[in-house]
Amino acid sequence: MMSFVMDASVILAWILPDEVSERADAIVRSLSVTGAVAPAIWPMEIRNALLSAERRRRIDPATTQELLAILGTHPVAIDNHIDLDRAMLLARNHRLTLYDAAYLELATRRRLPLATLDGRLAAAAAAEGCAFTA
Repeated sequence: MMSFVMDASVILAWILPDEVSERADAIVRSLSVTGAVAPAIWPMEIRNALLSAERRRRIDPATTQELLAILGTHPVAIDNHIDLDRAMLLARNHRLTLYDAAYLELATRRRLPLATLDGRLAAAAAAEGCAFTA
């Protein structure tokens, strides 16, 4: 099994205590076997979502720290390069945010499948030939 690009929606659905996703669970099981890669915005996106969860009182700061420690045990490599022009083109073509297009740009550049729970991003990945199957 090859590595894959993983977006923030997957790990958040897996790690937040009040969310349940069998698909996210399956993807994270794959992660433990193959490792994954994510664009440089991934750590900030994860932390921003956890901070939002704190503000909505879904979790507390101590839980955030515990969840970040758990995340640190999973092999997700950060790719610091992005072709912004290509990402902008992908965003236009698939009606994505530039943030989501960063994941798609990485997947197409590295020729890796893109694991996401976002329907629009999954459809764009399929159209670009980098759909993920777990």
